[in-house]
Amino acid sequence: MDDIRILEPDGLDGLIAELRRRGYRVVGPSVRGDAIVTGDIHAAADLPKGVGDEQEAGTYRLRQRDDDAYFGFADPAQSTKPVFFPAEEVVWRGRREEGHFTVERDTPDAPPIALLGVRSCDLRAVEIHDAVLADRPFHDAHYIARRDGTFTVAVACGEPAATCFCASMGTGPRPAATNPETQEPAYDLLLTEVMVPEHRFVLEVGTEAGREVADAIATTPAGEEAQQAAIDVTDQAAARQTRSINTDTIHDVLQASAESPRWDDVASRCLACTNCTLVCPTCFCTTIQDTSDLAGDNAERHRVWDSCFSENFSYIHGGPLRGDVKARYRQWITHKLSSWEDQFGMLGCVGCGRCIAWCPVGIDITEEAAALGRMATAASST
Repeated sequence: MDDIRILEPDGLDGLIAELRRRGYRVVGPSVRGDAIVTGDIHAAADLPKGVGDEQEAGTYRLRQRDDDAYFGFADPAQSTKPVFFPAEEVVWRGRREEGHFTVERDTPDAPPIALLGVRSCDLRAVEIHDAVLADRPFHDAHYIARRDGTFTVAVACGEPAATCFCASMGTGPRPAATNPETQEPAYDLLLTEVMVPEHRFVLEVGTEAGREVADAIATTPAGEEAQQAAIDVTDQAAARQTRSINTDTIHDVLQASAESPRWDDVASRCLACTNCTLVCPTCFCTTIQDTSDLAGDNAERHRVWDSCFSENFSYIHGGPLRGDVKARYRQWITHKLSSWEDQFGMLGCVGCGRCIAWCPVGIDITEEAAALGRMATAASST
């Protein structure tokens, strides 16, 4: 849609109020403690105004900016994944009464979500979860119940962290207008925060639903000049990224690297703490926990996030298939950057860099991919 407008910074309150008036639960970035997290947004004051972040391998810190940017940070500590796919949820409840045992399936019953400020990498991660959890024959009913009716206000990223590599993955910093798998619009509204020569938001309409919301708030018409200013913001952000993965070669590199000595090197550093999978916006592995009360009259089945770095994750009768850290790291990165493509037709990494920032020992997925590539090339030339 060729509908471009200007939204003044003080118009954010009007946007949030309009979304809430339409019955949406507005979810976006907010400062909690020493991190920017994804949570409920009731007004613009809940957004991280004037707050930036510094991320490096094994490092995450907030900093005070010298301006009033509302989205002047790279990405929240956690993505939007828990909004639609929570870390723990009840699948069913059972109760025994008078000799009978009844089971009641738990179904989410909550207002539709309006994502505010979702970054391009995280928006792509939601699309990947749509394909994995909602678009296959055996779909995730709980995910679909939370995901249905979502209104998306994406925000183009102008402040990449040192850990970001979305440009090389083709997932940002500016979100694609359409989902590459479904060709459906990827967002209802797209905001780009422009700080020079004056603080304003370039608003681009992506859907008719987005147009209805834009028509209901205070905006002014704009044209190609404003859109180009928005594009310049994300072009400059992409140019500042220093990390990358070669997506043209990584699939075959990993397929050829099953016995690479690099796995021993990374295993000597990896703690198998599961941090990388917990902050990853696309990881979706879960396990089941059953609980009951002491009387045995009430029982619940819970679904909780799991990780392929856990020893019990690959357990079958007799023991785990991947009993050492070497095998678990190889499984994780190979699935993320190679076999995920074989399985789902896309890569399982969006370049957000969270696995790098939140790794206690600073293991860098881009560094490991590059090292494996160099070793595979050397092995093939001998």
